[in-house]
Amino acid sequence: MSKKIVLKSSDGETFEVEEAVARQSQTLANLIEDNCSDGEIPISNVTSKILAMVLEYCNKHVSESESSSSSEEDLKKWDAEFMQMEQSTMFDIILAANYLNVASLLDLACQTVADMIAACKDGAEIRAKFGIPNDYTPEEEAEVLKENQWAFQ
Repeated sequence: MSKKIVLKSSDGETFEVEEAVARQSQTLANLIEDNCSDGEIPISNVTSKILAMVLEYCNKHVSESESSSSSEEDLKKWDAEFMQMEQSTMFDIILAANYLNVASLLDLACQTVADMIAACKDGAEIRAKFGIPNDYTPEEEAEVLKENQWAFQ
């Protein structure tokens, strides 16, 4: 039987997970190795909603690595479905994965955002997709386009 680790989110909810799942996070792995995991480990920068999603990802990846019947293609399909979420949630996942140092989740989430940006035709579409205000006046924007015409060809 594997050791259970108790994590406490920023909003006070506790999660009991197997050590192998917690070790998907390099931050938690370091705490476990330093014997700092006897009580509950506070995860002060991550809400319960986001921590639950991070743990779901970690649990899936641990169970898939231990299973001989599942393929890497199935896991990639699951990852793609997992990343179907609102942008604000995705950005919170990126922050949590970075804070907890879950490299594979951070890579997956950042690649998803990069793919969203790459699918856009121009800066205006990127600004619209991500709710970024245009801080150029129409004259300034025309000047930038004229000066950097090579980049927009």
